[in-house]
Amino acid sequence: MTDPTIFNQFLIWPFINALMVFYAAFRWAMIPGALGWAIISLTLVVRGALHPLTAKQLESARKMQELKPHIDKLQKKHKDDKQKLQQEQLKLYQEHGINPAAGCLPLLLQFPILIALYRMFLGLLSNGNLSETVDHINQIVYAPWLKIESLDLSFFGLNLAQQPSAWKEAGWWLLLIPVITGVLQWYQTKQMMPKPAEQSVEDMKKGKGKEKEKGNDNFAAELQKQMAFIMPVMIGFFAYNFPLGLSLYWNTFTVFSLVNTNKKSTPAKQTTAS
Repeated sequence: MTDPTIFNQFLIWPFINALMVFYAAFRWAMIPGALGWAIISLTLVVRGALHPLTAKQLESARKMQELKPHIDKLQKKHKDDKQKLQQEQLKLYQEHGINPAAGCLPLLLQFPILIALYRMFLGLLSNGNLSETVDHINQIVYAPWLKIESLDLSFFGLNLAQQPSAWKEAGWWLLLIPVITGVLQWYQTKQMMPKPAEQSVEDMKKGKGKEKEKGNDNFAAELQKQMAFIMPVMIGFFAYNFPLGLSLYWNTFTVFSLVNTNKKSTPAKQTTAS
């Protein structure tokens, strides 16, 4: 964490300094659990800064999903002419103002930031040597007033460096943390999963509901169900083995995402109903 690598200097160190600013502010205000609130505050600031990229990514995914029936028709019509298919798909994207790469670029830009946050929290909370962690922080901070003499890891009676996997020594209630984390991830995954394209009434009347198409739809639906199960289990497993501070960061990030996703989906439902 203290190595002067490019990744550390341009990402991890600024995040640590920002975290220490929040930590100092909460300590100055004599608010208990200063580190926990600092983690939540930093997560909200970063998530807010990333929101335009995330919104663009979700908007692109939504538009692509809306065009799926048209793309399926083009694939049937030009199944024997790949070049013509690509030309017609490109024309369709241009008519609707869609850039297929627009959904991937925001995600690629977010990855370094998310990895830096993860590595920072993991480095701060899983060291096992608190005095060494304090020393590392004091080497990195940009201003003397950000230096600390100790780091309070308590947050609502929890030790943010503790792992739920140590529940036998600390108490069974620690198991609630990975469960809550997994449930939040499941709900977020469910909210972001695109609904399978429904067969149109015209196609049903014309008898175009072929077995092959049904098989593809069933496969896609089954894949979505598996992803909605695998992701929460995987994140819950990570939360079981990692410090509680990482779960606090991840759950704050997830809740913020859910709030913004629900805000975007509510107006759409009202418009449809009207």
